[in-house]
Amino acid sequence: MSDNSTTTGADAIDVAIAQGIDFDGTPIDPKKLDLYSSVMALEGNRQRSGVTNTMRSRIVRIGAKHIAKDVLNQKLLDAGFAPLKDKDIAYFYNK
Repeated sequence: MSDNSTTTGADAIDVAIAQGIDFDGTPIDPKKLDLYSSVMALEGNRQRSGVTNTMRSRIVRIGAKHIAKDVLNQKLLDAGFAPLKDKDIAYFYNK
């Protein structure tokens, strides 16, 4: 599973977890898979607060890995989202 086509993209992790095999080809410990599954089941039952809130959270969480703080902040504003919050900056940019 180590070629680039299977280790990139939004669902690559989910596919690997479903197969129980890490990107390097090693099996994922069943205890880890069980814990992951139980936590994801809890998350699956959680009431959601709104789609746009979740969209913004994902944009910030993922965007901070790839986009400079000022650029991401402007993109959020341009799209009509709230700007980066102090807690976003502290967590994602001040590491």
